[in-house]
Parts: sequence; structure tokens; C-alpha cells
Amino acid sequence: MPLSGHTTVAGIIGQPVEHSRSPAIHNAAYAALGLDWVYVAFPVAVGAVAAALHGFAALGVAGVNVTMPHKAAAAEHSDELAPTAATIGVVNTVLVRDGRLVGDSTDGVGFLDAAREAEIELRGASIVVLGSGGVARALVHALGPIAAQLVVAARRVDAAAAVARLAPAATAVGLDQASDAVAAAAVVVNATPIGMRGEAPPFDVAGLDASHIVIDTVYAPPETPLLAAARARGAQAVNGLGMLVHQAARSFTLLTGRDAPVEVMWAAARAAE
Repeated sequence: MPLSGHTTVAGIIGQPVEHSRSPAIHNAAYAALGLDWVYVAFPVAVGAVAAALHGFAALGVAGVNVTMPHKAAAAEHSDELAPTAATIGVVNTVLVRDGRLVGDSTDGVGFLDAAREAEIELRGASIVVLGSGGVARALVHALGPIAAQLVVAARRVDAAAAVARLAPAATAVGLDQASDAVAAAAVVVNATPIGMRGEAPPFDVAGLDASHIVIDTVYAPPETPLLAAARARGAQAVNGLGMLVHQAARSFTLLTGRDAPVEVMWAAARAAE
């Protein structure tokens, strides 16, 4: 649809953000529903999140998604937080409502939607989540009520423990103990950026076998070293594209008030590979 003075603007902030597939995904969804909207990637430097968000509010931007490394800062500088965002302290969506910044998080529910679509049963599973950042916080909060056992593993045990407190029955270990936790689990989730640049898995993959499901929240490259190692050992390996699409679908509905055309968004995500 041609841009005009009536076009509604939305977007994504991050640093870097040029690689993001979110513009392709959201713009395809707008086109499919005939919405006079456009979605843009905005590179925002560390330390400039507050200025960017308040600038969006002043300009009448409908809202933005938030990616690394700004999820905590965006929560801090929101005027109001939805319940999940208030609990986990990070956001991936900021809505502009009557000039106020409302922070929300669709990462956790998007992850659950993606797992459901992939027919991965998480309820009652023993799960290890690797990481202590914003994505890990969202996933642990979402998985806490349904996992039979939940272990958070991070380089610093105190950081892992802070995330584990988001799920009452979760425990925390350092990465030096992650291999044992992984071997005993059914599902392993990498909620770190490790693998985006070809980095090796942060634990000994010898404990993986055909009984494991390994989910990487990284979607580019489509097969990280962790996923390649998991496949080589017979495990089911799933990359982060499904989570990307489904968190985007949830954000799309928050922003527009319309049901997301998920299949269109999937097609755009794949085409952008």
C-alpha cells in the first residue's frame, strides 16, 4: 500500500537491528490485511532508549518491538507495564497509548505457541534453559507453571538464580554444571545469543541423545553449532524461527487489535532467510 500522511508507523529497536526479519514479517501481515501501516527497523544506541521511546510517543508512532540489548531498558522507561512484563522486568513490545508507553512481553507466550505448533510437549517435561538475559527471563516465567522440573544454567550462578526465582520450583546452576543438567533433561533451550556467530555450544554435547529435544532461540543461522551437534547425536533440533514468528504474531495483535495472519508471517520469515 502506498505510504501517505495517514500511514501508521510501527517498528523495532535494537543494536544492531539491520539484520532483523521483523520488518519483512510485519509488513507482509499489514499487506495481507490491507492495513495502511509500515514497520521500520530503528537502530538505537545503548543509553538512548528513553529518548527513542519518548520520541516515538511524540511522533505518534503506534509502538515498537524491542530486541537485544534494550529489553530491560525499555521496561525501565515504560510508563506502565503489563503484568507479565512487570514480573520479568523486560519487554519486547512497547505500545504508545494516549501518549503513554505501555511495555509488554510476547516472548514467553510466543515460545509456547511455537512449541505447540511444532507438536513439542512441554507440559510435565524436565527442561533446562540456558541463559540469564531477557529471553531467558521470559521463557522461565512461561515454563515455570507447566514444567515438571526446570533448571536455569548461566555463566554466573547468581544470575541464573535471579532468573530461576521467576519460577518457584526452578533451580540454578553454573555452566560448568550444565552438562549434567542437560543429560538428565528431556528439553534443552538455548536462550542466549551463543551460536549466532558460530560459537560452540556452552556445554558438553556428549550428554545429548535421541531422547532429547533441543530448541535454540537463535534463528540466524538456521542451524547453529548446538543444533548441528544435537542432530548428529540423534536429538530433535528446532531453531528459533517459530518463536520469532509467534512472538511477532502476538505483538501484531497488541499493536493493531487484529488477529495475526500467521501463515503469511511464516512465509515472510522463510523468504527473508
